[in-house]
Amino acid sequence: MAHTSDLIEKDIGAYLEAHQQKSLLRFITCGSVDDGKSTLIGRLLYESKMIFEDQMQALENDSKKMGTQGDQIDFALLVDGLTAEREQGITIDVAYRFFSTERRKFIVADCPGHEQYTRNMITGASTADLAIVLVDARKGILTQTKRHTYLLSLMGIQNIILAINKMDAVGYKQSAFDKITADFRQFSDQLNIPNITAIPMSALLGDNVTTQSAAMSWYHGPTLMGVLESVPINQELALNKPFRMSVQWVNRPHQDFRGFCGTIASGKINVGERVRIQPSGKEATIKSIMSDKQEVYDGVAGQSVALLFEEEVDASRGSLLTESKSPATVADQFEANIAWMSDEPLFPGRGYLIKIGTQTVNITITNIKHQVNVNTLEHIVAKQLDLNSIAVCTLSTDREICFDPYKENSATGSFILIDKITHNTVGAGMILFELRRSKNIQNQFFEINKEARASLNQQKPMCLWFTGLSGSGKSTIANALEKELYKMGKKTYILDGDNIRHGLNRDLGFTEADRVENIRRVSEVAKLMVDAGLIVLVTFISPFQADRDLARSKFEEGEFLEIFVDTPLEECEKRDPKGLYRKARLGEIKNFTGIDSQYETPDKCDLSINFESSVNQNLNKIMILLVDESLRFFNP
Repeated sequence: MAHTSDLIEKDIGAYLEAHQQKSLLRFITCGSVDDGKSTLIGRLLYESKMIFEDQMQALENDSKKMGTQGDQIDFALLVDGLTAEREQGITIDVAYRFFSTERRKFIVADCPGHEQYTRNMITGASTADLAIVLVDARKGILTQTKRHTYLLSLMGIQNIILAINKMDAVGYKQSAFDKITADFRQFSDQLNIPNITAIPMSALLGDNVTTQSAAMSWYHGPTLMGVLESVPINQELALNKPFRMSVQWVNRPHQDFRGFCGTIASGKINVGERVRIQPSGKEATIKSIMSDKQEVYDGVAGQSVALLFEEEVDASRGSLLTESKSPATVADQFEANIAWMSDEPLFPGRGYLIKIGTQTVNITITNIKHQVNVNTLEHIVAKQLDLNSIAVCTLSTDREICFDPYKENSATGSFILIDKITHNTVGAGMILFELRRSKNIQNQFFEINKEARASLNQQKPMCLWFTGLSGSGKSTIANALEKELYKMGKKTYILDGDNIRHGLNRDLGFTEADRVENIRRVSEVAKLMVDAGLIVLVTFISPFQADRDLARSKFEEGEFLEIFVDTPLEECEKRDPKGLYRKARLGEIKNFTGIDSQYETPDKCDLSINFESSVNQNLNKIMILLVDESLRFFNP
């Protein structure tokens, strides 16, 4: 009995060890709506015997209640887990499933086909080694097929399986397969996708999924599973790239141990090798490598390690450890492909957070070079990016960051954009190259600085930013404040919205994109004036919170005060000092704030002043704020 038990234990141990040694392939299914992505994954789970008897019974019951295949089993129900998905017969979220065969382990991401969920498809593709693009044999190549294929090419996926599904619905005709294949290749030849394998199949019936189909004797290529089991894996390819590891945290349990922890993104590293800490550029020698609580001689791509150095070095979360002889690029301006994933449009000049590896810094989209029409791949002019738009943009960070061009290393060349207020992910990007001017243009040092000018003027330079609707009284209050400061001997200047549009911003209109650029320019001018030692008063409607936040971010702590002149729309219309509201109501002025363009009420202003108070009362409130001891307004 013991002998039999030992054999069973030995067999289980051998099986688990063999399973552990299998390579892992990550792939995604994508394409347009109802092309059969979820059905295909369900078929793969079924064929690989990953469905237990009770699950199979539940699937059969669910197929009768809410299936879309009549009396047949609806394999899509294995994957479409959300109630809304089952009710509508579509995939909304990215669903991940695991299965294995004797040759390999797999993690598959079932990506949604609807256009509004394109952002979820990007999430699924971000870690994929391969993509299966499904096409309904009855419909052929659709817009979403092209959109997904273009995104796959941008994200550097080297292997695509063109799965022409539902061949049973077109009588297994070779002509249907040949036409779709030709149409797809005509489109994909314009993209950088080296390996495309076209397979005719029926996910519902299993044709050419794991075994050759007798109904398509004219097809002599591989089965879907045959390609999945033999295609190269990104992790294996990553071993041949230069060493890269982002520092996630520094482990310092006691004074004799300082481990720089992270996951090796690419390459390999040995004890005794030199690495460069970027962006500082300092170098150090690997003293030891810890992995899984034990010391090892080397570390490879995909492995989580803690590196200990011979020398004392200054590195922290966000630092990038690189191969000494092949360092990453360090720059603060670069060009990138951006896939916009937010309902709120992207406008040049607006600020966001960029997260690349473990680095998170402020970034500004400086220019949209062109948007891409996913149907024709032609470049079109764009002043803004809407949901699911794809464009080439130039970007500028507030400090130098480390990266590689995406085509050279996807791990260090990809990033996400984050909204500063909501902290939602609003975009994904792939870096193309650094901009040469980022190296050619440097900050010039002058001995007479802001502090020296402030001391000469005997004041603390700062920006007072007045915001509110047209006619709210911004200019009136700012004018009264400047006269009071002038009497006190302070050096001031007013930047008024109307006056600026006569000169610096005369080329700008009143679209949302132009308003963003309007505020960007004036905030840069205000920053220069503060650097000159002045107290600058800015009176702009500045309707968008994101743009006011961008303006604030350009100044040091305590240099920027946002003052909201809180006058209701009804009162502003009653005053209408320039007759603009009347014209806007008649349709003579478009995009007028408060009428057909939104004003976002400040959510964190430094002072709110009420229209019911007199000018002198509001002036006193501002002066009380300015003489606050913490601001040191009168004593620089």
